[in-house]
Amino acid sequence: MGGKKSKPVEAPLLVKPWRQVNWRDDQSALQFVNNYKPHVEGQQIRVLLHGPVGAGKSSFINSVQSVLHGRISVQALVDNATHDCFTKQYKTYKIQKGNPDTFYPFVLNDIMGLKCSNRRSSKIHLKDMKRVLKGNVKDGYTFNADCKISKEDRHYNTSPTLNDKVHVLVCVIDANTTSLIKDEVLMGIQDIRDEASELGIPQVAIFTKIDQACPETQEDVKNVYRSKLLKQKIEQFSADVGIPLNCIFPVKNYHEESDLDTDTNTLILNALRNIIHFGNDFLNHKNA
Repeated sequence: MGGKKSKPVEAPLLVKPWRQVNWRDDQSALQFVNNYKPHVEGQQIRVLLHGPVGAGKSSFINSVQSVLHGRISVQALVDNATHDCFTKQYKTYKIQKGNPDTFYPFVLNDIMGLKCSNRRSSKIHLKDMKRVLKGNVKDGYTFNADCKISKEDRHYNTSPTLNDKVHVLVCVIDANTTSLIKDEVLMGIQDIRDEASELGIPQVAIFTKIDQACPETQEDVKNVYRSKLLKQKIEQFSADVGIPLNCIFPVKNYHEESDLDTDTNTLILNALRNIIHFGNDFLNHKNA
């Protein structure tokens, strides 16, 4: 006479994390970043951030700078009031190291976010991205959805050096909206990946807003690699665009905090250290 037994609720966390992280030891990663120097004097790693509109590209740049400066810092402007793309220009961000005349030997480039648009605009964006990857686009160029950059444009670089070219392509994804990414945007991400692959440029993905995407991670960021939900999201994105799991790094950007947090720093520095490793390998290959 008894009713059906209710299905047991599945635990949201894995017993063991699927990736090991040395929490509370952000200093070794910070030391690596501080000590890093390319093998060739004067060279720098150029990191290009791309991805859907509102994914957190500018916030990631600010978060990296905050961790390296040891305080909350805002260099890249972030707009929380609109769902349109806030970044219209191709902009290079250098991060000061010590005195005002010294910078870290890597730069971060922000670019206009991907969004659903007509096929013509998508093709124009892809052509511009190809120019950016090859170093043909100078800092300050304003992207135009109606036409690609011309060789006559004052922001067109006819003779790019190795420093002008992109050495690591980073796709920034909002973990909260992975299931909502439109097919057109996913196709855009794949097309840009294909262009980068032809040039031999290494590619990684950054999963942002993990605290908003998962209650357990919001409660404790150290649950990031135990969260079944986040693991599922990362695996699905990996399958959709082809970026391997070991090249995808979840982070929590600083956006409302006034002080730094060691665990948040650890995730950001882990991502940055791997980006530097990939970029350094690419530079060494080009210098060989």
